[in-house]
Amino acid sequence: MTTRESGVSQAPWASLNLGDHVGDDPAHVAANRAHLRRALPSEPGWLKQVHSATVVEAGLNVPEADAAFSRQAGTVCAVLTADCLPVLFCDRAGSVVAAAHAGWRGLAEGVLEATVAAMQVPPREVLAWMGAAIGPQAFEVGDEVRQVFVAQHPQAAAAFVQHVPGKWLADIYQLARIRLSHAGVPAVYGGGRCTFTETDHFFSYRRDGVTGRMASLIWLE
Repeated sequence: MTTRESGVSQAPWASLNLGDHVGDDPAHVAANRAHLRRALPSEPGWLKQVHSATVVEAGLNVPEADAAFSRQAGTVCAVLTADCLPVLFCDRAGSVVAAAHAGWRGLAEGVLEATVAAMQVPPREVLAWMGAAIGPQAFEVGDEVRQVFVAQHPQAAAAFVQHVPGKWLADIYQLARIRLSHAGVPAVYGGGRCTFTETDHFFSYRRDGVTGRMASLIWLE
């Protein structure tokens, strides 16, 4: 996963903004992506993310999706985030990898479960890593968001702490762990960073409004 550091974009996108849809100078985005490309085996398969549960095979020109998988060496799966949860997947045999973008809407729609299914390996063989997202002390949501998750999995109630009447602080990492557990994935790692509070390291849409995007990437050697 990239951070916001070591790029050429100017404020409010400073500095390694990789999103080409957030108002930044296209030349700066291109330079940042070229800088990243030097560390990768191929150009990432950038997705047009729409908070869905759609999963596609990386490298195919499918315009709208929120997760991608690959079984081909050197094909890079990538998602962009700035508070939403990025999750990277592989299987223990190293035969397939995937990347998913999970905001609360995509999480509720089942993007993580759909990604595991698209990998076409037994879920017990899947490893998942959660990148930096908005932390549980900063992610305020309304009653309607809590109701969606609790209706699907009653134990999700533990991932919400009431902040003020009608508002809750949500732990998106815990919500993801619950859903991955129900999908049969036992090995889930990461989930200790906060994009909202770690200002120097991460972009945060909730914090800044106009801001850049980080990338989470995975590929097979």
